[in-house]
Amino acid sequence: MGFVFSKAMNDSLKAQQEFMRLQLERQLVLQNLMRERQTAMQIAWTREFLKYFGTFFGLATVVLTTGAVKRKNPAVLLPILPLSFVFCYQYDMGYGTLLQRIKGEAENILDTQSTLLELPKGPLTFEDLEKIRISQSNYFTEK
Repeated sequence: MGFVFSKAMNDSLKAQQEFMRLQLERQLVLQNLMRERQTAMQIAWTREFLKYFGTFFGLATVVLTTGAVKRKNPAVLLPILPLSFVFCYQYDMGYGTLLQRIKGEAENILDTQSTLLELPKGPLTFEDLEKIRISQSNYFTEK
């Protein structure tokens, strides 16, 4: 009798472990899909912004160049310099290799400088969260 009960419990435990593994795999796939969608939205936003900023940059360059020629003063062209840095950054973000370079640097930090990632006072523990929760619940019940 004990063997049958033990075997049923063992089978139930294995089924539960398999279910938990499948749930974890689903959560990981879902998180990855959400991250990919957020990244795609960021790239799309950058490309859309680049269209508007590129138009502004082009018009500003033409107007400033015309002003510099008419006034015979090359100092009028100075605003083009910072605008060109912004334009190049946005172009690199939307169509260039900036995201690959950022990813490579992030991997480098994870591999060689992981101490930079540590939280102040260490990672949160269940006990820390419970202390905060209790103190906040006491704060709200006192009012």
